[in-house]
Amino acid sequence: MKLTLLVVPAVLLAACSHPAPPQPPGSITGKVSFTGPRPASKQINIEEDAECVKLNPNGMYDESILVNKDGTLANVFVYIKEGLPTPHNYPKPAETVVLDQKGCRFSPRVLGIEAGQTFKVTNSDPVTHNVHPIAKMNREWNQSQSPDDPPIQRRFARPEMMVRIKCNIHNWMRSWAAVMDHPFYAVTGNDGSFTIPNLPPGDYVLEAWQENLGTQQQRVHVASSSTQSANFTFTGEPK
Repeated sequence: MKLTLLVVPAVLLAACSHPAPPQPPGSITGKVSFTGPRPASKQINIEEDAECVKLNPNGMYDESILVNKDGTLANVFVYIKEGLPTPHNYPKPAETVVLDQKGCRFSPRVLGIEAGQTFKVTNSDPVTHNVHPIAKMNREWNQSQSPDDPPIQRRFARPEMMVRIKCNIHNWMRSWAAVMDHPFYAVTGNDGSFTIPNLPPGDYVLEAWQENLGTQQQRVHVASSSTQSANFTFTGEPK
């Protein structure tokens, strides 16, 4: 009995061995709104530092819940919580994330940074401040910074949600840093909007974090080359 050999052209074998090309990414965009009685403006006592008083002639008010004029919320951190392939292996961005001390406040109030990315702290005030991230998964550090001091440059080695940053000299100063292991996050601004671009098509859990109002989640499907809308609404405490 003769055996017949099946010869498959090399071109066909090569074609079959190549995976399908990746689908073009999509994005998520939306707004974070606030409903219910607006929180009363609470004035912060800054009289302990005359220079801070000079820098804030109209007084300083608490911004832990910052409602925009259109009823949206600023300083809400929105990010992909679940759905990305693991382990995450995204290239670290070359950009530096900057936290400034200006007007006796940290600016921005809320920021996102990737583990290993350069974190720079500057002091634009004519007074001495202190930078103290209260980290749990990362190394905690505490450093004063006078007006003439150079910028402080550090890195967070590990992902951590959320790292509170305080000033030990001025107890009202605080900021929050979300240390991520992927680039898919955003912080809402003066119109409450956010956009998370370049997402691989898939199903995700999207989370919105607000420092006083907690978190909300929703499931979002992102199709190739499309923009998916996702909105959040936080309810304020009744008066």
